[in-house]
Amino acid sequence: MHFEYGDKEIEFLKKKDKKLGEAIERIGHVYRAVDSDLFSSVIHHIIGQQISTRAQETVWRRLCDRIGNISAVSICSIELNELQSFGMTFKKAEHIKNFAERVRSGDFDIERLVELSDDEVVRELSSIKGIGVWTAEMIMIFCMQRPDVVSFGDLAIIRGMRMLYRHRSIDRKRFERYKKRYS
Repeated sequence: MHFEYGDKEIEFLKKKDKKLGEAIERIGHVYRAVDSDLFSSVIHHIIGQQISTRAQETVWRRLCDRIGNISAVSICSIELNELQSFGMTFKKAEHIKNFAERVRSGDFDIERLVELSDDEVVRELSSIKGIGVWTAEMIMIFCMQRPDVVSFGDLAIIRGMRMLYRHRSIDRKRFERYKKRYS
């Protein structure tokens, strides 16, 4: 499954920003895989924080090979030290176990997130230890397929803006101006 967008969205962006429109024409359609399962997406994103994509996939594969279906029940069924042994830090393993326990107990209603606004999703997810604004925004993009999420914390986005608009740096004020243009 890929992030869905079509001609309507492309034309909107081209109309709003000439330079972005030229880049869209040059690059073409981008196919970005999404994970539609909220729980496994949160786990996958916690694992991937501050490590390479390759390292993230290695840890993820080890976890999946061991427990199969990634669910609150399956995560809670393994010990913390075993979770860490898949290649993640002790802190990440703790955060993952804590999150799984909160979902399993009903303390955190993950399915409710789909009903919330972007700001509310960030607030709810950020209430979980180990999840910050950037991780919440990535989950909204690559799991929930929210169309108007542009993350200031994402280095690839910032680098892309710097290249596209030929800026040495993108500060928060400039970023917000571009973000408003795209939304």
